[in-house]
Amino acid sequence: MNTAQETKPVNLLSRLIDTGAHQKLLAFASLVALLIGFSIASPNFMQTSNMIAILQATSVNGVLAVAVTLVIITGGIDLSVGTLMTFCAVIAGVVLTYAGMPLLLGVLAAIAAGAFCGLCSGTFVAKMKIPPFIATLGMMLILKGLSLVISGTRPIYFNDTPGFDLISRGSLIGEIFPALPVPNGVLILFIVALSVAYILGRTVLGRYTFALGSNEEAVRLSGVNTDAWKMGIYALAGGICGIAGILIASRLNSAQPALGLGYELEAIAAVVIGGTSLSGGRGTILGTLIGALIMAVLTNGLRVLSVAQEWQTVVTGAIIILAVYADMVRRKQAG
Repeated sequence: MNTAQETKPVNLLSRLIDTGAHQKLLAFASLVALLIGFSIASPNFMQTSNMIAILQATSVNGVLAVAVTLVIITGGIDLSVGTLMTFCAVIAGVVLTYAGMPLLLGVLAAIAAGAFCGLCSGTFVAKMKIPPFIATLGMMLILKGLSLVISGTRPIYFNDTPGFDLISRGSLIGEIFPALPVPNGVLILFIVALSVAYILGRTVLGRYTFALGSNEEAVRLSGVNTDAWKMGIYALAGGICGIAGILIASRLNSAQPALGLGYELEAIAAVVIGGTSLSGGRGTILGTLIGALIMAVLTNGLRVLSVAQEWQTVVTGAIIILAVYADMVRRKQAG
């Protein structure tokens, strides 16, 4: 009898691991299929310049998706990541262009602004008990308005900030290995992803992130200050959105205050495609990166094939629905 009781948790754990591995394998196979399909459909798809464009797009969406992964694992959702990214880019523009401060200070200001806004969202959710969907929807609208107000509804350019455009578009790897002109934005994405993967797998914050998504009430009853940890997770996610804001501003060499809406949908889709459960308690950064690559390849491939923008939006919406449905099926199989 004891043997059966000991075997049951082991079998359940193995089942969950197998389900997660199967999802990542399926996502990777889908990515390979998309690459092959678009390569056959258009000879321009596999050109070096287009591959770099895909990597550039993945760097921004991937960083946002990493931020969303943290929140979704807790069982929450963050609809404000796109406009928060824009808001952080505007803050960088104010510090660097309007105030004429050094480059490092502008980068730190953007990350700090993101962390503060994330902390506000976490406070709404944890302390005020506002549902994450509503709290972050409100924050999305607040940040959209603030970006327009602070910038005066005009783009802020970084022409007078030497080296700012190199943050995303330069290539440290390319200087060392000319045959590998990997943009710095991609390098930053992998640094962020590896850092967050380490946090999730090796730190107390990571353990509580999964625990909050699995059974928050049990964690609270064990004496843990769940509100503080949840606020910390939202703040961390916000700081990561600040990094995404720097990347997109560097890529465009400007802070576009009207930009941002729609990025949150692609980020959420990438997270779910990568195997993170919308119910919380399960997810990996590797899966999120694969999901972000899938979204970037799909968007770029449709553009190369001259598919109209409105139909690209239709495809994105359909993918989100399919990804959520697949998550529901996975949960039923795991249960």
